[in-house]
Amino acid sequence: MTDVIMPQMGESIAEGTVTKWYKKVGERVERDEPLLEISTDKVDTEIPAPVAGILSAIEVQEGETVEINTIIGVIGGEVQEEVAPVAPTGEAESTPATGATQPIPPSPADPKPASPEPEASEPGLRSSPLVRKMAREHGLDLSQLTGTGRGGRVTKQDIENFMAKPSPAKATPVAPVAPTPAASPPAAAVSPPPSPPAPAALPPPASQGRVNVEPMSKMRKSIAEHMVISRQTSAHVTTVFEADVSRIVALRNEHKPIFERDGVRLTYTPFFVAAVLGALKTFPLLNASIDGDTIVYHGDYNIGIAVALEGGLIVPVIQHADEKSFLGLVRAVNDVGERAHTKKLMPADVQGGTFTLTNPGPFGGLFGTPIINQPQVAILGVGGIHKRPVVVNDGIAVRSMVYLALSFDHRLIDGALGDQFMADVKRRLEGWDEKIL
Repeated sequence: MTDVIMPQMGESIAEGTVTKWYKKVGERVERDEPLLEISTDKVDTEIPAPVAGILSAIEVQEGETVEINTIIGVIGGEVQEEVAPVAPTGEAESTPATGATQPIPPSPADPKPASPEPEASEPGLRSSPLVRKMAREHGLDLSQLTGTGRGGRVTKQDIENFMAKPSPAKATPVAPVAPTPAASPPAAAVSPPPSPPAPAALPPPASQGRVNVEPMSKMRKSIAEHMVISRQTSAHVTTVFEADVSRIVALRNEHKPIFERDGVRLTYTPFFVAAVLGALKTFPLLNASIDGDTIVYHGDYNIGIAVALEGGLIVPVIQHADEKSFLGLVRAVNDVGERAHTKKLMPADVQGGTFTLTNPGPFGGLFGTPIINQPQVAILGVGGIHKRPVVVNDGIAVRSMVYLALSFDHRLIDGALGDQFMADVKRRLEGWDEKIL
């Protein structure tokens, strides 16, 4: 009998959410076959079966969040009756809808005696590094929350539930009513004018026709949180350039079959990555980051490549991209894209980026104004490549053109520097040297 445990997906990750079981209780699974999918605040990942055998028990249901090293399933042994997801009774639930202020009473009917948790320290401090970071960002005092995790641990869901509740501070400003002056005759029994009713929390919009309400996925909530933080952190400015990439289009069409014979798919992305790397070395401030009131210059050039998935967007990072040949960049772009789509990325694969490229062009967009991927200070959006009539040597010619949109943090980068960087990228793209291939 082998326990399947919630793995630790990174140094700072203390919990994970089971998003999908690929096998049911009683079904056979082979070693290294995908068994379930878990989600953290970094990535969604498929977890393979540690051994071959029969899945005899599922201890953690889909949608539940547990700490690392928690037993989430069992392979081998006697097949248990499939556990109902969650009984719709008022008894203990993993995430009560009413928020995180009601402790979960122990259920006497639980056939498993609760083993004492090795949780020491004050109850208010029982939390993961991620939870403590969220509490700091939202100005919350963890000692004021009652956790619903094991041993009273405060979980990420507890904070999200608490933040979703209407703030009581705004509902009771009328309590300290000024006292009535002493000269007022008591016999008059004049009551003070009624205070205006406290504004109630806005109700959800009224249903207009048929609707379907679903909770956000863990990935969607993480994206939303990061995007809002980025807009609140950086002074976003966007500059847009147009580049003639006719030479690159011709070279790609010519060399694409050669790369495919070696099992490599040649896309346009490596061309843009190579041009950006050259420009970053000329203008290293765009490869930097801000830490308080200091500037951190990065000696490594780690390029994030935004990948659109069915449930959201993820940015795997090509580490030390400047040390790779053009063929190495092509292979790296293919690798991170493939692993992103097959949910094989690890948390380390999405960390450490110093500059990001995003490419909405394949979907038909001319250009966009992307949001900076914190703590970076710039991101380049690559639009679609389209043939357009342009003026070349005082004549009209049909050329393959692309719009490039650079969003940068104006706290560190001025408009002149941003435009100089973009002019350098444009020059490298338009004068592409075939020897680089």
